[in-house]
Amino acid sequence: MEDICPKCGLERNLCVCEQLAKEQQKIKVRVDNRRFRKTVTIVSGFSDDVDVKELVKVLKKSFACGGTIKDGRIELQGNHKKRVKEILLKQGFKESLIEA
Repeated sequence: MEDICPKCGLERNLCVCEQLAKEQQKIKVRVDNRRFRKTVTIVSGFSDDVDVKELVKVLKKSFACGGTIKDGRIELQGNHKKRVKEILLKQGFKESLIEA
C-alpha cells in the first residue's frame, strides 16, 4: 500500500503540498550578530509542509558554510543575506514573498 498524504489525499510521490506551500510562504531573511562578533544569517517563516532539512542542506552546500535548524528556522554561519534570496528563488519560493 502506498503512503497517502493526509492533506491533499494523493500518493506521496504525487503530492503537491510542498510546492503549494512554497508559493504561499512569507520568508524572512535577516542577519544577527552573536557573541564574539560572529555573524549569523537567519531564514524563518517556514510551514510544516516545506522540507526544511533538505533546504538547509542546499543552502549549506551552496555557501560552503555551517548551519542548523532551530525552532523551525534556518541559521547559517556568516552573512549570506543577499545570496539566500537567489537560492530560495531556485528552490521554488516566490520573489514577492521573500523579505530580505
